[in-house]
Amino acid sequence: MSTIETTTLAPVGTWKLDPVHSTVGFEVAYLAGIFKGEFREVDATLDVAEDGARLHGAAKVASVDVKDDNLAAHLQSPDFFDAESHPELRFSADDLRLDGQTVTVEGEITIKGVTKPATLTGKVAPPLTDPYGNERLGLAVSATVDRTEFGVSWNNPLPNGEPALADEVRIVGELQLAKAA
Repeated sequence: MSTIETTTLAPVGTWKLDPVHSTVGFEVAYLAGIFKGEFREVDATLDVAEDGARLHGAAKVASVDVKDDNLAAHLQSPDFFDAESHPELRFSADDLRLDGQTVTVEGEITIKGVTKPATLTGKVAPPLTDPYGNERLGLAVSATVDRTEFGVSWNNPLPNGEPALADEVRIVGELQLAKAA
């Protein structure tokens, strides 16, 4: 586990993702702009102990949402995420560091069966009690990865020879977590 003073991150305990109020998605340069997608089925757990914290999460590839059914099907194909062979994207971290409300999470991400180190950075919204008496906290994090390192190398060249799709992909998580009873 990490060596941060976890009581500044959140009280000791298990914090479960509130999927209704959370998003996990990606952003990648495509043609003349930024293409964005989101995974509708995600799960995450933050386990906070006296000696550190662990963050683990997953997204179901079949739940990718991109405003077009044909494109969603292409993203689930072997050209991209290969949902049939690799139904989930995963993230796991045992090293969370906090500096004020800024968090750095050192872990590993698995895409298409390939696991690589990844550093998430972002902000923590301190714990609060919601109108129903539940303790919650917010975690907004992102990381940039090279998709080709995970075997996601499909592209379509433009007439000038440049690729239509960038290799760098920004993964974005806006997480609300509730303390488990």
